[in-house]
Amino acid sequence: MDRRLNWYQAVAECESRGEPYVLVTVLGVTGSVPREPASKMVVTGEHSYDTIGGGHLEYRICQQARERLAKQDYSSELGHFPLGASLGQCCGGSVSVLIEAHPGCEQELVIFGAGHVARALVTILGDLPWRVTWVDERADQFPAEIPANIRIHHTDDPAGDAPALCAGKQVLILTHNHQLDFELCRILLTAGNCAGIGLIGSDTKAERFRQRLIHRGFSPDQINTIRCPVGRSDVPGKRPMEVAVSICAELLSLGAGAGQPGARRGLPWKELKGLIQNNETGPQPEGRLPAIRQEKPE
Repeated sequence: MDRRLNWYQAVAECESRGEPYVLVTVLGVTGSVPREPASKMVVTGEHSYDTIGGGHLEYRICQQARERLAKQDYSSELGHFPLGASLGQCCGGSVSVLIEAHPGCEQELVIFGAGHVARALVTILGDLPWRVTWVDERADQFPAEIPANIRIHHTDDPAGDAPALCAGKQVLILTHNHQLDFELCRILLTAGNCAGIGLIGSDTKAERFRQRLIHRGFSPDQINTIRCPVGRSDVPGKRPMEVAVSICAELLSLGAGAGQPGARRGLPWKELKGLIQNNETGPQPEGRLPAIRQEKPE
């Protein structure tokens, strides 16, 4: 991302890339302060965009924001910072801020292979809430332009890189090489740390792989975690885009339940109002107020 982005451009980039971020908003000020209410900045795990005034105030808030991202704590919080007393800034006023952490995209996918089906699939995934790593040893197979949420991993050893790349993620094996497909299946089943494996191929290929994996000592339960043929059987067609639509439909069904309509999101008004009233009537810990946590969908 371009470091010169302002806060709303940075939010748009983070959303399109599925990257977690923290949005910081100045809610109120007293006395002499570096920025006025409604000033905003965005903080990611590595960078910050725009500013709420710089100095030790901004440094402290960036620290808190990155601690929150590192812990995957996507709650929201009000904070009050006396600039002179606690931060040593010469302004002498005080600033109240709202710190909102956004998880980005929690669904992650690794695609092995950059053939016709994979390229069609990436076209669709560019408009879906997935963070995708796209792997192939052939650099010339990747298109010149890819969606913002796709990261290319060019390697001469896809199978060797697989366990680390795929930990905790859904995996699609769509390569041009059946032996590489088998090695990826074997290595990923041995690692046992990915969320699921989809393998392109026919019923005949699935049965051949099953017999080879049994011969290698894998149990039926382990082998059954591989979805082959990958995709939904009720979505017909053999053209690359038709196969890609089938695979995407299956991926979406696997991710069902996240962000269901009607689930409460954001900051409940009663809790926000209570915190504001508490802040007005009593002292709070320096630099930090009690957190307002977003409830997870049931």
